[in-house]
Amino acid sequence: MATAATPATNMAMIKPCVCSSRKVFMSNAANFSTESREASWNRLTSSSHMSSRQPFSQSISSAPVKFKKVVTRAMSRVNENKPLPGLPVDLRGKRAFIAGVADDHGYGWAIAKSLAAAGAEIIVGTWVPALNIFESSLRRGKFDESRILPDGSLMEITKVYPMDAVYDSPEDVPEDVKSNKRYSGSSKWTVKELAEAVKQDFGSIDILVHSLANGPEVTKPLLETSRNGYLAAISASSYSFVSLLKEFVPIMNPGGASISLTYIASERIIPGYGGGMSSAKAALESDTRVLAFEAGRKHKIRVNTISAGPLRSRAAKAIGFIDMMIDYSLANAPLQKELSAEEVGNAAAFLASPLASAITGAVLYVDNGLNAMGVGVDSPIFVNLDIPKSI
Repeated sequence: MATAATPATNMAMIKPCVCSSRKVFMSNAANFSTESREASWNRLTSSSHMSSRQPFSQSISSAPVKFKKVVTRAMSRVNENKPLPGLPVDLRGKRAFIAGVADDHGYGWAIAKSLAAAGAEIIVGTWVPALNIFESSLRRGKFDESRILPDGSLMEITKVYPMDAVYDSPEDVPEDVKSNKRYSGSSKWTVKELAEAVKQDFGSIDILVHSLANGPEVTKPLLETSRNGYLAAISASSYSFVSLLKEFVPIMNPGGASISLTYIASERIIPGYGGGMSSAKAALESDTRVLAFEAGRKHKIRVNTISAGPLRSRAAKAIGFIDMMIDYSLANAPLQKELSAEEVGNAAAFLASPLASAITGAVLYVDNGLNAMGVGVDSPIFVNLDIPKSI
């Protein structure tokens, strides 16, 4: 790979002050998918999210407030033979398959960058209808700025595979999908065929990342969600992880890791996140625990999921209310700062590394602590309380 170097992931901190305004970002939406040297790295985007250096706001106070943006970055070392100092995240010699990368504006992309910065070889799976645009953008250099790693090298994607994780095998694909123009020219894109192709090309992998979801009725309240819409959300957003792991685990090296992405709506009421998506995320987290047991006992594979906080992404726009969720998070989370996609990517790199060798069956919250809150402190009810604020 041209990611060169010995990408040991050490920790670097950036602490610029960012003045507050009413700018907001977007959250982890139901989606099917799938960052200028410093500027790009500080704008890692993800399958569901997009980070930005734009000013942002809290709604606790109407007066301008300064927040500190603290970003932890994966750093690469130049000399591959030089012993790594400290306690680095070192994924050299590992191969990662990231399912659900269709552009450079998603969590899947951000996770791929952090894994690459730590030394892993990157291969990805892209939803068939988005494959041509994604590969064309890669060839034409549209993603080159976003591919820049901390050491200045470019993230290399060894191979891009077509995939549609809704279908386990060719027999499952309906005739109308087979004849759909968006699928023409692509083959071997069901989960079973995908795993077989990866095995034939590479033999084995070490890391499997599930970064995809879809809820066709996500904007509908649960009471108005159809059976088909509900089951479609479960199929694309939850069972797809089970199916991928089922087919890939035989070619995963012992000690490997599998990671998915979830959202706080799995356990808290998030009005507007409908169409069965909250149920799908709850199922995903439950399956994570069961799969951790089964894959751990049979294959020595760890299984974890990351519950990421709200961030902007193209896919998140489908929900329609996400700006309010970003504003809510900024006002109420213990850490009043923007959440960047790279922070989620770095958390994934940690979970995939030997540093997390005893962690499995876990939901790791990467949301500035919003999950810990029991009330919204921006409520007028608390106006006379001395609520701590960022300074």
